[in-house]
Amino acid sequence: NFGTGSSREQAAALLLHLGVAAVIAPSFGGLFFRNAFNLGLLLLTCPAIDPLHGQQELAIESAPLQLVRPDGRVVACEPVPDFLLAMAQAGGLLPQLRQRLAAQPSSRL
Repeated sequence: NFGTGSSREQAAALLLHLGVAAVIAPSFGGLFFRNAFNLGLLLLTCPAIDPLHGQQELAIESAPLQLVRPDGRVVACEPVPDFLLAMAQAGGLLPQLRQRLAAQPSSRL
């Protein structure tokens, strides 16, 4: 239940400000989950993840999105819906909307 009780965007925004690219946890609080994606923070729900001790490098590979340990073992994670993945890749909800509006031809009434 990472982020449970965090109903404000600042909880996810602070992680982004600190340079965190993704959070990996067995579960997430609902409000934190949505706020994080709205701000462009990728969340990976991996129920079977064991605690990471010390500094470890994990690779997040795409197509399909998966978490890979340095020894090549893949960590089982729940799939991220395409619309949420696209939102995170765009940098969040507002940047994604700006991109969509910029791509539309302007029309005059």
